[in-house]
Amino acid sequence: MSVKIKICCIASVEEARMAINAGANAVGLVARMPSGPGPIADEAIAAITPEIPSGIASFLLTSEQSAAAIIAHVQRTGANTVQVVDELTEGTYDQIREAIPSVSIVQVIHVTGEESIDQAISIQDQVDYILLDSGNPKAAIKTLGGTGNTHNWEISRKLVCSVSKPVFLAGGLNAGNIQQAIETVKPYGVDICNGVRTEGKLDRVKLHAFIAAARAEG
Repeated sequence: MSVKIKICCIASVEEARMAINAGANAVGLVARMPSGPGPIADEAIAAITPEIPSGIASFLLTSEQSAAAIIAHVQRTGANTVQVVDELTEGTYDQIREAIPSVSIVQVIHVTGEESIDQAISIQDQVDYILLDSGNPKAAIKTLGGTGNTHNWEISRKLVCSVSKPVFLAGGLNAGNIQQAIETVKPYGVDICNGVRTEGKLDRVKLHAFIAAARAEG
């Protein structure tokens, strides 16, 4: 089964169409964040999601940390998948699921060390997918994705082997390293923002090169 591909930091309907036409299985829509690239207003996200075809996942990246705020954020924007980029500190995943049962829940784990494996194991039964990234939620100004940095893929590989849920890999990926990343980590899917952009804009050449490299037989 070929790896799923998510193109993140989508800023317009045109970028979404470009990504989908190139072969993306999912697009990421970044809402307000403490730092990092690609955030757009909720109104812009709500204008993009109805234009995404059936069968393509629309990921809302939310930095909200309470179940109630996450539910409201999804309802405002119309995404069919919610990517929780920080720790859930108030309420439960069950509350999210009960309120918006058709929406898939993705929890981001920022791979900082072996403790990330235990963190993934502890939440896996409550979410649909896990996404591994290279942020630092404990930094003075949180980095919750879009760092352009890789992390320790050996830890990510152990994590993938330790959980039963599908895992997306993000963080510093590009056409040059994606095959090695896939071979090392064996993820269900891969996720990219900076690596397919030039001066902040989705770059058609980089996009097609990345997808071709990700789908190439090793």
